[in-house]
Amino acid sequence: MINIRFTLLTFALSAAAFGTAYPARADRGEARPYGLAKRQATTPYLRMPQLASGTIPLLLSQTGAFRDTRNLVPNNGLIPYDLVVPFWSDGAQKMRWVAIPKGKIRYSPTGDWAFPRGTVFVKTFELPTDAADLNIKRRLETRLLVCDSAGGVYGVVYKWRPDNSDADLLTSSATEAIPIKTAAGGRRDQTWYFPSRPDCLACHNAKTSGVLGVKARQMNRPFTYASGVTDNEIRAWNHVGLFEPAVDEAGLAALPTLAPADDAARSLKDRARSYLDANCAQCHRPGGTVAYFDARYDTPLTNQNIIGVPAVKGNLGYDNVDIVTPNDIWRSSLYDRIDVVNPATQMPPLARNLIDTNAVQVMADWINSLGGTPTATVFI
Repeated sequence: MINIRFTLLTFALSAAAFGTAYPARADRGEARPYGLAKRQATTPYLRMPQLASGTIPLLLSQTGAFRDTRNLVPNNGLIPYDLVVPFWSDGAQKMRWVAIPKGKIRYSPTGDWAFPRGTVFVKTFELPTDAADLNIKRRLETRLLVCDSAGGVYGVVYKWRPDNSDADLLTSSATEAIPIKTAAGGRRDQTWYFPSRPDCLACHNAKTSGVLGVKARQMNRPFTYASGVTDNEIRAWNHVGLFEPAVDEAGLAALPTLAPADDAARSLKDRARSYLDANCAQCHRPGGTVAYFDARYDTPLTNQNIIGVPAVKGNLGYDNVDIVTPNDIWRSSLYDRIDVVNPATQMPPLARNLIDTNAVQVMADWINSLGGTPTATVFI
């Protein structure tokens, strides 16, 4: 017994000495560790102007987002995060951070969150350039979205230099052919579109509360923080006091949460509707830019005006086309628009030059599984 106790004590002291983190035991009533220990102070607006009419830094390194720009080491106070279902960006991988100054996020378990003025979102895009090794990537751009002093938002784009030493502010949109090595050893060029400032406002505007993606159904997911702790993102943000009202952590498991296209544990309906929420709902919603149907996941399917509702924006050359026609993808304009690259008909219409084949397959499977037509609701 003495030897056993001594061994256990030695193990515990060794673990403490080397800082090893062991998971808490729920069956012992121990609290799980939080991903964020405390809220760190951050400068409102970083070094960005309070309004888009101000002087915007010409270099990403001048914005205050990173203390090591080349290596994407964020400044103190920037919180990394990720989403359950990211917006499709032609296969690019994204790294996200947000700087939230003094103030709190107006939290809601459904719908949009409202962020304090001075909040800055930072998102960097990297594109895999070798089909045989997806770790080989080209860094393309970093976008900043600023919650301005007037209660709106503005966005800017910084295009990375080839050596990744810094990124330069773009004053207009730009297009570049990115060489991609194919699995067979050949080469193809992928067109990448760098959006302009007006492009940013096409989706980030007052009709969408300015901020897209960062909401409960996208943030109710695990994330591994720099501390090595994996925690639910809403739980971690709640712990450091970012929300008003505070979140009941016990209720997180019951929150409606989006479903990735490859999550076979979720239904086809959930996966299809999650894609629509992430990629279409910024415009397709009541009062939105294109309010012919409601793509938001929070809206019940029977109220979305999707199934059995005529396609307002044209039949795409087919007869009797609805937004979604049960069991008929070719008379479903929604399917046709995500399965094409054509600026005149594709959806989403902006900055997309590749088809999201995983989403297309899920949408096809869902449409073909539909056996009835839910009642449509007319928006007034």
